[in-house]
Amino acid sequence: MIIDEQLIEKARHELNGDGHIMTSTDTPMRADAFDKTDEEKMANIEKLFAGIMDELGLDLTDDSLRGTPYRVAKMYVKEIFHGLNPKNKPSLSVFENKYQYNKMLVEKDITFDSTCEHHFLPIIGKAHVAYISSGQVIGLSKINRIVQYYGKRPQVQERMTIQIFNELKEALNTEDVIIVIEAEHLCVSSRGVYDKTSKTTTLEYGGKFNDIDLRNEFYQLL
Repeated sequence: MIIDEQLIEKARHELNGDGHIMTSTDTPMRADAFDKTDEEKMANIEKLFAGIMDELGLDLTDDSLRGTPYRVAKMYVKEIFHGLNPKNKPSLSVFENKYQYNKMLVEKDITFDSTCEHHFLPIIGKAHVAYISSGQVIGLSKINRIVQYYGKRPQVQERMTIQIFNELKEALNTEDVIIVIEAEHLCVSSRGVYDKTSKTTTLEYGGKFNDIDLRNEFYQLL
């Protein structure tokens, strides 16, 4: 019996996507990812997405659909995937902890939208972040911006959690950071098993948060 290798490869891709595989803590990017300008990328995506719509049998001459390829291209480059480009990374100014606050600072219920890299469907969630100052503090809004920056790219929730954790550790020069992310994945709720109620929770922590009592204090504050 001849086995269709293409069918095997497609089945493997499907299993990998449903299995929530993450190959690296860095977002997989080609070396030439930013050789093209945003405008060039938008023009190419517009043409390619028009091709997808055409394959689906949609009438691109219809007034409602005519502008959709451009709108999608602009949305991809300028909005939902703008976190791919390092030039859009928020500046992370830190300040001396002059008031000597040495307990944990918690920023909770940070809302974000991301995109599942396996099916390109939305991930909608909240992040909860805490750190203990080692002598420096960061503006509260910067924590939100870090979460949103790493969300605005094709993602796996585990990777996003680690990326935010590492970014805050580096900015604040401390290991005493903890991150919890809770999110709904539309690749679970809108396709596949069609589970409308389940959510995914991930966490990462280090330093003083290896102490279970301190972690429990953090969880109670949430």
